[in-house]
Amino acid sequence: MATTTVAGDDLVEYGFRRVIITITAVLCALLEIVDTTIVNVALTNMRGSLGATLTDVAWVITAYAIANVIVIPMTSWLSQQFGRRNYFAVSIIIFTVSSFLCGNASNIWELVAFRFVQGLGGGALLVTAQTIITESYPIAKRGMAQAIYGMGVIVGPTLGPPLGGYLVDNFSWPYIFYINIPLGIIATFLTLTFVRSPKYGEKLKANQVDWWGIVFLSAFIGSLQFVLEHGQQDDWFSNNTIVTLSVVSITGLLLFVWRQLTYKHPIVNLSVLKDGNLRIGTLMSFIMGFGLYGSTLIIPIYTQSILGWTALDAGLLLIPGSITTAILMPFIGRMIQKGIPQAYMIAGGFFIFFCFTFWMRNVMTPDTGVEHFWWPLILRGIGLALLFVPVTTLALSTLKGKHIGEGAAFTGMMRQLGGSFGIAIITTFITRLSQSHRVDMIAHLDGSRLEVQQRLQILQKGFMAKGASSNEALNKAYQVMDFSVMKQSTVMSYMDIFLYLGVLFLFCIIFVFLIKRSKNIINPADAMH
Repeated sequence: MATTTVAGDDLVEYGFRRVIITITAVLCALLEIVDTTIVNVALTNMRGSLGATLTDVAWVITAYAIANVIVIPMTSWLSQQFGRRNYFAVSIIIFTVSSFLCGNASNIWELVAFRFVQGLGGGALLVTAQTIITESYPIAKRGMAQAIYGMGVIVGPTLGPPLGGYLVDNFSWPYIFYINIPLGIIATFLTLTFVRSPKYGEKLKANQVDWWGIVFLSAFIGSLQFVLEHGQQDDWFSNNTIVTLSVVSITGLLLFVWRQLTYKHPIVNLSVLKDGNLRIGTLMSFIMGFGLYGSTLIIPIYTQSILGWTALDAGLLLIPGSITTAILMPFIGRMIQKGIPQAYMIAGGFFIFFCFTFWMRNVMTPDTGVEHFWWPLILRGIGLALLFVPVTTLALSTLKGKHIGEGAAFTGMMRQLGGSFGIAIITTFITRLSQSHRVDMIAHLDGSRLEVQQRLQILQKGFMAKGASSNEALNKAYQVMDFSVMKQSTVMSYMDIFLYLGVLFLFCIIFVFLIKRSKNIINPADAMH
């Protein structure tokens, strides 16, 4: 086995070793991302077997997300402290052991605690995997490296729901955690055997560690994530907890930035953001997270709650688009190597995403068939491929050495936060817009109108034919009308969300070219060679 600690420039691998390292890193990124979404379809079963309320069981998702976003910015620093190989291997072990403990949890709060620990291990896997892949490839092939990593990151969120649905339907909910165990053992073995650690500086003594920085970061990110996850169900700023944690988050952010700029050994190197490409890449990662996680949220909710699909069917619907993305990614990587500017690809990706949202808005009805979703979701897959690889390559293209890991931490954190903001804003809008549409529609349901009277009479006669009395049948007819209005108003709110997402993506196209013109950015295509 090669020496495990090497100079930063000697981490490039070739042949069999590079293939194995790439497979290990993608496997670990997949483990982390699949676990973000696989739980969604099992929440109902967890509630039943653990005797939990809907609010309690939502913490299974929240705890994992909070741990993720706290640890992601610190991954580069932790890698330097303990050595990348050791840190990566320990993270996989923490993730795997806590997966086993999650499956064995006997009550909801045990499960939430183990999910938090799982998130601490999982957050490290995502960013460290990206850094390992990036540094294993020579600079000229970094576009291809990001394409391979991106295949895992994009396919992961869509694999979660169908895989979770299959395991829950055929086995039981603990198996969504147990499935991680054999994969975690294989990944740990491959990491200890093949991955090498860079030598980027001495590790700090315990009294030099920026403990206050860790506290401020945890307060800022943890509180923000809680506010975003629980804002809608707790009625946002009408709730004292949400107000308090919002204040804690803003204070934590200000103190964290001050601490990182003034302390000798910061845990997050903010100076890396002086790189213009990284700044743009970080912002684009946020918007991409917003669109990726936002649209991944709306489609399964719509198909299950409005169209009455099973969780497995709803999950399977997203797979063709993900396969499209995975197939296109290596081609996009090759285009970047040939010197096609990333700005054009990013603009193209945002435009295709706009077309996808507009198309989805037009096909949504209370009884849309599966065939109407096929092409819009393929289009979404093309848009994601054009966005993910160019954005991540652009962000890291002019960074060297340990700054690659620091840059990857920023883009990873912003993609996660973008997803959290997207989900929080979209769920709020769905609730508010559906109420607004319902009020508008009820105003048109005037009992004196002939169409309304005829519809009620038909429904009433139908219920009377099934043995209901005249009054019972009339009450049921009103309930059916009310349900129909509710369903229609919810569909209209989904249509509005897609329209707003489309406008956001259109606005981003202008933004891409404005930045290109106004800032003196190194052409990423040149930076790759």
